[in-house]
Amino acid sequence: MNIFLLADGVSVAKRGQKTPTGYYNTASMLGELIAKGLKVKTCGTCCAARGLDQQELIEGVEIGRMIDLAQWTKESDSVVTF
Repeated sequence: MNIFLLADGVSVAKRGQKTPTGYYNTASMLGELIAKGLKVKTCGTCCAARGLDQQELIEGVEIGRMIDLAQWTKESDSVVTF
């Protein structure tokens, strides 16, 4: 399974999130899925627009390109967007 993060969704993979008690830490949740084999890429342009670089993303997340998204979409049996 693959996840490609776009727009503000790239912040889901930001390292060092400090969430208040009772709120979800999306980076932690994403890290657990990566440990189980999930592949995650972010839109490079979206990261750049938000001042994020590779060092600011959690381990296992790669800054990707639109060609990566296109390839994953082409290879997929199904695609979910939201």
